[in-house]
Amino acid sequence: MKICEILQVSKIIPSLQGKEKTDVINELVDLFKNDERIKELDEMRNAVHEREKIMSTGVGKGFAIPHAKTNSVNEIVAAFGKLDEPIDFQALDEQPVNLVFLLVGKENLVGPHIKLLSRISRMMNKDDFRESLSKAKTAEEIYLLFENEEKQYFETA
Repeated sequence: MKICEILQVSKIIPSLQGKEKTDVINELVDLFKNDERIKELDEMRNAVHEREKIMSTGVGKGFAIPHAKTNSVNEIVAAFGKLDEPIDFQALDEQPVNLVFLLVGKENLVGPHIKLLSRISRMMNKDDFRESLSKAKTAEEIYLLFENEEKQYFETA
């Protein structure tokens, strides 16, 4: 499964407004209001926040990947957002975060969920890719960056 198969342009926020981790997560989850793939939005939201309480998903280098598994979704869904002003996400490297990728999967889709988390992490580990995302101004531009990066990834993998 590819990232661009689950990430939609309509689920990308080029300029998140949240000033705290909880606000940013809620802003991304709210993109799924009235989305037919979501059975229960508040359950999805709670699953992401509960996972975040266990351990911060701020993985470092200005990037966070809040995620959860819950049966409140019908399939794996994703959203991405960028902050103009980095925020404290209690990241592992103690650096503020400006790039946030939300991934929520069904309880029984553990394999694809873990593979997607791994793929996203590998892509976001590349300095030039993160820098390009930080400079992108529109949802379409951000989506194309993911699409192009994923193509390079598959050509070299």
